[in-house]
Amino acid sequence: MGLHYHNDEVVEEMLLHLSTWQEVENYLQQSQGIIIPIGSTEQHGPTGLIGTDAICAEAIARGVGEATQAIVAPTINVGMALHHTAFPGTISLRPSTMILVLWDYISCLTKSGFTKFYFINGHGGNIATLKAAFSETYARLADLNIQNADKVQCQVANWFMCGSVYKLAKELYGDEEGSHATPSEVAVTQYVYPEAIKQAYLSPEVSKGHRIYSAADFRSRYPDGRMGSNPVLATPEHGKQFYDLAVKELSNGYLEFVNA
Repeated sequence: MGLHYHNDEVVEEMLLHLSTWQEVENYLQQSQGIIIPIGSTEQHGPTGLIGTDAICAEAIARGVGEATQAIVAPTINVGMALHHTAFPGTISLRPSTMILVLWDYISCLTKSGFTKFYFINGHGGNIATLKAAFSETYARLADLNIQNADKVQCQVANWFMCGSVYKLAKELYGDEEGSHATPSEVAVTQYVYPEAIKQAYLSPEVSKGHRIYSAADFRSRYPDGRMGSNPVLATPEHGKQFYDLAVKELSNGYLEFVNA
């Protein structure tokens, strides 16, 4: 748990990895909800950080945790990004592996007493596997007759699909937002890590509209890693706006979820 000072007020941020087991036990007397940030470690074009999806998910999840007094689990940094593996630096789990990883996370935390799992996701490629993992998890928990299994609920919240975030991205970037290595996500990383802002020449000609198949096919169709995007438009100031909007919208979403 960490202390942050806002306008002379002390706000306690509850991070699982900075808590003791006694603190978690006390938290569970008040709430059975937990926020789990999940992202990816994959190429994000010539100016995007490889950790973009995990960086965005973690920062926003911590903001939501602070706003809602929810505990935030360690970030799952590696996701399902097999189609990016023809670019150096990308690390991916297979869908089958990711399902097992998520089962291990959820089953351990369920045994502790958590029942509401709110995944704040930063990578579109994770969505299908997350939903499959939730279905697998419900079935396994029931088969194993784990206590509270019938109360377990999992939800995926994609920060980049928040209505307010989408609206601002359209206002700022129009069609140049694209669908990968987007200026909106690059802007959030610039806000979080201003010391790691990258510069590069980007051709105004950017590939878009191709379906995703194998990694080799992806690289041949999207040679610089961008999908219809112009991340040069990103600024840290934009990133702060996206961060604030996502935190507000997902905080409301989390509270609705845990109180339902």
